[in-house]
Amino acid sequence: MSSAAPSPKTFRVKSFGCQMNVYDGERMAELLAAEGMSAAAEGDDADLVVLNTCHIREKATEKVYSDIGRINKDWRREDGSAPMIAVAGCVAQAEGEEIMARAPSVKVVVGPQSYHRLPAMVADAASGKRSTETDMPAEAKFAALPKRRKSAPTAFLTVQEGCDKFCTYCVVPYTRGAEISRPFADLVEEAKLLVAGGAREITLLGQNVNAWEGEDDKGHTVGLDGLARALAADPDLQRIRYTTSHPNDMTDGLIAAHGELEKLMPFLHLPVQAGNDRVLRAMNRSHTVDSYMALLERIRAARPDIALSGDFIVGFPGETDAEFEDTLRLVDAVGYTQAFSFKYSPRPGTPAATMPDHVPASVMDERLQRLQAAINRDQLAFNKASVGKTCDVLVERRGKLPGQWLGKSPWLQSVHFIGKAEIGQMVTVELVDAGPNSLAGLLV
Repeated sequence: MSSAAPSPKTFRVKSFGCQMNVYDGERMAELLAAEGMSAAAEGDDADLVVLNTCHIREKATEKVYSDIGRINKDWRREDGSAPMIAVAGCVAQAEGEEIMARAPSVKVVVGPQSYHRLPAMVADAASGKRSTETDMPAEAKFAALPKRRKSAPTAFLTVQEGCDKFCTYCVVPYTRGAEISRPFADLVEEAKLLVAGGAREITLLGQNVNAWEGEDDKGHTVGLDGLARALAADPDLQRIRYTTSHPNDMTDGLIAAHGELEKLMPFLHLPVQAGNDRVLRAMNRSHTVDSYMALLERIRAARPDIALSGDFIVGFPGETDAEFEDTLRLVDAVGYTQAFSFKYSPRPGTPAATMPDHVPASVMDERLQRLQAAINRDQLAFNKASVGKTCDVLVERRGKLPGQWLGKSPWLQSVHFIGKAEIGQMVTVELVDAGPNSLAGLLV
């Protein structure tokens, strides 16, 4: 047992990884604020640092220990004390006891299904008790969270958590648990609060967000398209997005919604992971290249201007040069407007970690460079093809130049322009110049 420490008055939450971690980080900050703590200003010391971790990326665990060491060294105060450290998120879920054993300065370890208990655990830590909470309790954490308050122009809303797909490379089923859908009424209420707080665009989140299912206010079973239609009824909500989707959960209703629902933005993140059927079977992806391409055809028929994004893993165990070339051919055929791509890295406890024929690092490096070059080529081509279009841009923040503003196009492109505007405003711009990562616009 550690010695008692003063109760923290200020905090900082550092979130890594996916948008769901960003959402979780925001909710943890709201929990701490509800207990009377204040978010530390940028550059100021914080009495409590919460590391909200992600286990998907390579060497995620090592990064946690590196961050802990940096906090203990660089954030030490004049009296020699260091901030209270809490580790949350998926690394906490997977490595909780090990973190406690290896890092005595960590006072709290809490998994992603238990973070509603963070304030109580912090209070215990202040009284001298280190604690770990990595259960997946039956009590719904969302019911224990405070009401949403002030929002940015764009807001995240977690509607679904967990995964039943068991891709052989992925730890999510083990760190986030089985698929669950939050109740329809709770989501409608939270969305209304976000909009009342200033949100004009809401992104619906889930590990398999399009697997969401619930019972609407008329007692009918609806999927994600039904939820999107209900949220779109709010006149002050102007845009709806969702991520991340699984190809097997793209229903007819959701595809149709892309053509029928004006507020549902023409952008879809639909991971494929590889362009070869043998590799997909080894990944347990449960779709084929042909079924994926046929699905894209149906989506584009419903919404011809839709922008497509994806995820790719290169160097999955046993992947041959010819199989990787199949992935490049798929990228050429689809024309992604953006994508996330990674070298395979084994996650402890996943089936792929024990598979034979791991691909040498040098080969993975070369494949990743070729894949990213193809993705960057198509992203630049899409941006250049957008020049001359007039579209709405939701203003999210100020730019670096005087009078400059930054926001997103309907296709999730970053757009900058100079003119009279304000954060949260929807403005019309003509896209006049394009680079690989952003476009310049003229205010119409």
